[in-house]
Amino acid sequence: MNQVILVDNSDQQIGTCEKLAAHQQGLLHRAFSIFVFRRTADHQHLELLLQQRAQTKYHSGGLWSNTCCSHPKPGETLLTAAYRRLQEEFGFHLPLYNVGSFIYQVALDNKLSEHEYDHVLIGLYNDEVIKPNPEEIQDYRWINVTELMASISANPGHYTSWLKEAFTLALANKSVLTNLQ
Repeated sequence: MNQVILVDNSDQQIGTCEKLAAHQQGLLHRAFSIFVFRRTADHQHLELLLQQRAQTKYHSGGLWSNTCCSHPKPGETLLTAAYRRLQEEFGFHLPLYNVGSFIYQVALDNKLSEHEYDHVLIGLYNDEVIKPNPEEIQDYRWINVTELMASISANPGHYTSWLKEAFTLALANKSVLTNLQ
């Protein structure tokens, strides 16, 4: 059974719940959103690795979203879970940095809702080796961060409900990326 960690508004664990039940009942649970950036060849701009969620996902199938997102399992640290899911979804590993968190709640398709304490993690990846898991990812692409912000504003229905707020938080901490090799 796939469990999530239920938390209070301060991200303190208050229990666990089966993942689907947590989304059916709108229970606040711990999550993370990973944003993997790369520098363009001229090192003047940043691009984000964006994924299109597989149609078979239990919610938001076919929508474009950040590089990777998921939930830590009970007893699993946030970073351990993030490294595990990034490897499972894209087949690579890189250092990740927690740049903040936020709480959001939104109704989804299939009578589900997201109510998450979402930790935003960022990293830099300039390798070409990407092995997307077709069970998780329908498609992927690198996109200029300025172009993505404009596209989210013009076409919000093409993107997951959490992307804009999480991306804004990730961009507010681009200084972390400036110091990465």
